[in-house]
Amino acid sequence: MREAEFRRDTAETAIRVRVNLDGTGRREIATGIGFFDHMLDQLSRHSLIDMEIEAKGDLHIDDHHTVEDVGIALGRAIARALGDKRGIRRYGSCLLAMDETLARAALDLSGRPFLVWNVDFPTEKIGTFDVQLVREFFTALAMNGAITLNVARLDGANSHHIAEACFKAVAQALRAAVEPDPRMADAVPSTKGTLAG
Repeated sequence: MREAEFRRDTAETAIRVRVNLDGTGRREIATGIGFFDHMLDQLSRHSLIDMEIEAKGDLHIDDHHTVEDVGIALGRAIARALGDKRGIRRYGSCLLAMDETLARAALDLSGRPFLVWNVDFPTEKIGTFDVQLVREFFTALAMNGAITLNVARLDGANSHHIAEACFKAVAQALRAAVEPDPRMADAVPSTKGTLAG
């Protein structure tokens, strides 16, 4: 089983993340931020990656540190679980429709972190959640998971739908990329022979 745990403890947050890449999307998520928990639930459910995420952060200040640090910890846990990435498909993409929204996500478990973010929101908040934090989360996930990630909003008018479509599209792309490739079981999918970066 490709499993890993990562803990991050700072003066701002205490985070514990555990993942199983060969799971069924089972999840136990508690960050203290309702909308963020909902998005992480979608990420686990649609990637089929089992996730346990516990976060205690300085929410009396704002949600920023908690959201960013969960992205850091989740990225590190996924990278650990992938190991040398031998036998994975490596690439994944998804064009995802949700109500009036259309989102696209494409990623490469390249070992070379990068985020291209072409997503704008019609509002500054979803309830009390700052929409800028959606990008912050995916930046932290990509940088710490060593993922090349491209996310775009192609259509959409509702901020909740846009955010959720992005999380679901990334989840589907991640699901495809981490899957074992039965035709390449013992090979690292790179002409370099490594995906370490």
